[in-house]
Amino acid sequence: MEKTLTEVCLYLNNFFWRQKREGTIKIVDGTFTADYLKEGQYFRILGSDLNDGVYIYPATDLKDEIFEGSIWSMAVPQAVIDLASDIQAWQEKYGSVDSIAMSPYSSENFGNYGYGKEVGGVDDSGNSKNSWKSIFASRLVPYKRLRGLP
Repeated sequence: MEKTLTEVCLYLNNFFWRQKREGTIKIVDGTFTADYLKEGQYFRILGSDLNDGVYIYPATDLKDEIFEGSIWSMAVPQAVIDLASDIQAWQEKYGSVDSIAMSPYSSENFGNYGYGKEVGGVDDSGNSKNSWKSIFASRLVPYKRLRGLP
């Protein structure tokens, strides 16, 4: 789920920032301690060679390293978490090139059966009409920022 949430936040240009801590960060045995993060809170690591991304605190599956970077606490609305979950489920079902939704063909016929789908390639934002960005556009719009923090 964190990988999908990272992709969604990158697309939205919105990581719902709250607090930033910079400096030397030590990840040992797959985790680190941060008194400013609450259990179950999302956070983003930046500046790492191995761990950049969004996680839930306490993360226990990080790669061990010491780096100069930052950790940003996040306050992600439940609606965005639910949206990321729906996008992940959609991607699992339709996101592969083998699915009908992602097929490059506009129609196919098999004996007496045939189907067609809309052709047109991209929507007004330049996204494929069959991508999660277009499918979930109306739910994404309220959270999209023109400019955001890192």
